[in-house]
Amino acid sequence: MSPETAILAALAIPAVGAALIVACGRVPNLRESVTLATAGLLLATVLALLPAVLGGARPAITLFNLLPGIPLAFRVEPLGMLFALVASGLWIVNSLYSIGYMRGNDEHNQTRFYACFALALAATMGIAFSANLLTLFGFYELLTLVTYPLVTHHGDAEARRGGRIYLGYLLATSIVFLLPAIVATWAFAGTLEFRPGGILGGAALSNAALGGLLALYMFGIGKAALMPVHRWLPAAMVAPTPVSALLHAVAVVKAGVFVVVKVIVYVFGPDTLAGVRAADWLPTVAGFTILAASIVALRADNLKRRLAYSTVSQLAYVVLAAALLVPLSLVGAVLHIATHAVGKITLFFAAGAIYTAAHKTEVSQLDGIGRRMPWTMGAFAIGALSLIGIPPAAGFFSKWYMVQGAVAAGHWVALAVLSASTLLNAAYFLPIVYGAFFRPERVAPAHDHGEAPAAAVAALLVTAAATLVLPFLGTWPLALARATVGP
Repeated sequence: MSPETAILAALAIPAVGAALIVACGRVPNLRESVTLATAGLLLATVLALLPAVLGGARPAITLFNLLPGIPLAFRVEPLGMLFALVASGLWIVNSLYSIGYMRGNDEHNQTRFYACFALALAATMGIAFSANLLTLFGFYELLTLVTYPLVTHHGDAEARRGGRIYLGYLLATSIVFLLPAIVATWAFAGTLEFRPGGILGGAALSNAALGGLLALYMFGIGKAALMPVHRWLPAAMVAPTPVSALLHAVAVVKAGVFVVVKVIVYVFGPDTLAGVRAADWLPTVAGFTILAASIVALRADNLKRRLAYSTVSQLAYVVLAAALLVPLSLVGAVLHIATHAVGKITLFFAAGAIYTAAHKTEVSQLDGIGRRMPWTMGAFAIGALSLIGIPPAAGFFSKWYMVQGAVAAGHWVALAVLSASTLLNAAYFLPIVYGAFFRPERVAPAHDHGEAPAAAVAALLVTAAATLVLPFLGTWPLALARATVGP
C-alpha cells in the first residue's frame, strides 16, 4: 500500500466500520467483532505510515478544492503521526473495555454507541492528517457533531443538559473565535497550508495584531478547555465511562491540544511569536488554568468530576509548554499528548470498572475497595503516578522536558506552576490510592462481586502497562516530538 493510499484508508476504514456496525446491530457478537476488527485495521494502516515519516518523508494527497485555492488536502507530518497513533491505538483497548462496560451495565442503544465511536475516529484521522486550516476545521467540527450523541447517550434530562453545554461551548467557540481566526490568517498570509516555521512569519503584522490573532485561536480551540471555555468538559461527564475515555484520552480533548500545538508551530511559528510581547498572556492563562483546575479537582468528591478537572489541568500543561516557545518545552508538549492519554484513559477505565462492579461513584466511598478490586486499583495507582509525574511512569518524561523548557526559557513562574501543580496532583490522587488499599471499607458490601467484567479489566491492565512501557518503546515517540519542533 502506498503512503497516499494509506492516508485515504485511514480516513475510510472507521467510516466504513461505522456502516458495518449499524448493519450488524442485531447480532451483538458480530457487531462488536466488527468494532474490534475495524480498530485493529485502522492501527495497522496508521503504523504503515510511520517508517516513511520517521525517515523524513511527508506523504500527502489532495482531493479537490473546497474553495478557490484551498483544497481538501491531507499531509502526514510528525505531530499528526503521533496523534493518529495515540488515537488509533487507544481505540482498540477502548473498544475492548466498552464491550465489558456496556454489557455489564446493560446499556441501551449500544449499536449507536459503537457506530458514533467509529465516526469519531474517522473525524480524528481527518484532524491528524489535515494539510491546511480549512480541512482541519471541517473535521474538527465533525468530531463535535458525531460525539454529541455519545455525550447524551443516557437520554435523560441530565444527559440532555450536559449535551447542550457540550455542543453550545464547542460550536460557539469555533464559530465566534476559531473561524474568524482562520479567515484572518487567509487574509494576512494568502494561504492556509501548514508550513514548518509558520505561515505568518512573513506577514506584515504588528505585535498587537499577532497577539489578538493568537487569542482568537487559543479560545477558539474550545476542545483544549483553556479557562474560561472549559465548562463543557465536566458537563460531558454525564456520558458513560467509555465516552469519557474517548473525550479525555482518545479524541476530543487530544484534538484540542493537538490543534493548539499545530497552530503555534505551523501557523505562527515559535520564532515569530518569541518576540511578540502581546502574546505573553498565554503562559499566564495556561498557568492559572493548571492551578485553578487542580484546586477544583482536589475538592471534588465525585470521582469522574475529579478526573475531569484533572484533565482540564493536564491539557493546560500542553498549552503552557507550547507557549514557552523553546524546543525543549515544545517537545514536552508533544510528548504529553501521548503520556497523558495512556494515563488518563487508565483512570477512567478504573472509574468505570468501580461503578460497574461496586456501583460507587464518590471518592469518599472508595476506602478499602482495593482489597476487592486489586487489579483495577493497581492500574489506577499506575495511571495516577504517571499524571503526578513520578518515574518510571510515562508522565514523568513529558513533564521533565517541560521543566527543562521552563528553565531554558528563564520562565520561573512557569517552573513554579509546574512544581505547585505536581504537589496538587499528588494531593488529589494519592489519598484515593492510600484509602483503597490501607483503610477499611466504611460499609461492608452485601455481596462481594470482585472485579468488573474480564474485558474491562483486561483493557485497563493493557493501558496501565502502556503507561509504564511507553517511555521505552524505542525512540519513535521522542523522534516524532523532536521532528515536530524542527532539526
